[in-house]
Amino acid sequence: MPGDKSISHRAAMIAALANGTSLIRNFSTSEDCAATLRCLEQLGVSIARKSDGLVIKGVGARGLRAPKEPLDCGNSGTTMRLLAGVLAGQDFETTLTGDESLRSRPMQRIIEPLGMMGAEIHSNDGRPPLTIRGRNPLRPIDYELLVSSAQVKSAILLAGLNARGQTKVTEQTPTRDHTERMLRWFGVTVEEGDAFKEGQTFAAVTGPASLTAREVLVPGDISSAAYFIAAAALLEGSLLETANVGLNPSRVAFLSVVKLSGLTVNFQDMREQCNEPVGIVRVEGPLTTKESTDTPLMINGERIAGLIDELPLLAVIGSQLVGGIEIRDARELRVKESDRIAATVAGLRAMNAEVEEFEDGLRVAGRTRLRGARIDSRGDHRIAMSFAVAGLLAEGETEIEDAECVSVSFPEFFELLESVVE
Repeated sequence: MPGDKSISHRAAMIAALANGTSLIRNFSTSEDCAATLRCLEQLGVSIARKSDGLVIKGVGARGLRAPKEPLDCGNSGTTMRLLAGVLAGQDFETTLTGDESLRSRPMQRIIEPLGMMGAEIHSNDGRPPLTIRGRNPLRPIDYELLVSSAQVKSAILLAGLNARGQTKVTEQTPTRDHTERMLRWFGVTVEEGDAFKEGQTFAAVTGPASLTAREVLVPGDISSAAYFIAAAALLEGSLLETANVGLNPSRVAFLSVVKLSGLTVNFQDMREQCNEPVGIVRVEGPLTTKESTDTPLMINGERIAGLIDELPLLAVIGSQLVGGIEIRDARELRVKESDRIAATVAGLRAMNAEVEEFEDGLRVAGRTRLRGARIDSRGDHRIAMSFAVAGLLAEGETEIEDAECVSVSFPEFFELLESVVE
């Protein structure tokens, strides 16, 4: 698998804030991560692309310089939200913008806490472009997340590197902890634990912080691997091993859920790599379900935060389960790169599945013989890849419009898929 997208974003930004030169190997090939690198270069960070990886010369936590023009984050919400946290602690003004899809996405969730820390942020009614007038030092805050979001948590923690005192983020549902792990790898003390209220957890950093350059080997992207794992699970006679893939506990909820559906999956060669757990995922098809299981597999509540990227794929898998699948409490899908609830419902209906749409999710009826169809990806990489898996299962030809959108996260997707499908 290509390098993990979430980890690559964080490795590049944190290396840029470190003192010294870092080498990042297996950096993501995604367009999203390329946008992060372009923005960092505009901020005065030297980045060299060599055969063994990216060489990033860090400028220190307070060493970025004002760009000459707005920073274009492309389609990447991670780039915009995490960079906003970094820029909140710099003594200059910057504008962050992006493509049409990104400019429609909600940013109030970072504007509020970063404003509490002393940054001045102007937006288009809570949406990009964002113009950020940073402040150094920032005020430390004790903030409880209103939305379960690793991007918001990360933005606040990155801003906390340039605050005077402890910045603490409390969350009701634990989200991805890649930022906390990467900060520790670069020498920052990160406190984590259970919060005062039952079930809540927190992460905290104390600023001003100093970071030391490191070598980083980015693990394979488990979110990208999910499409291959699903295809292998659903297709008769399949056997697939995915090596050196990230197995962070906050990212393997997908595997836990589909195992409940009859997926045969094993983990091998488990080890730590740059503070991240990695290993081999081995999966055999076909997916086996009990014929008597006529109730839908329910995905809701706290499980949603750990599955947000894989929910369209799980809906496709649900079309092959005897009882189907029901996804609720997932309104966040409405404000991703596309309205992923609407896009998933439309695609599955076009392929002959019976689907009910809700404001916060959907329900796919029992096992369906899918038919090939023309699928509108709506320019969303996750929709395109999910329906590529559906197309492997369907009778007849499936055509995915704007399939090149997969380059946002996984440019090699179709080439790699063709290489493992007989």
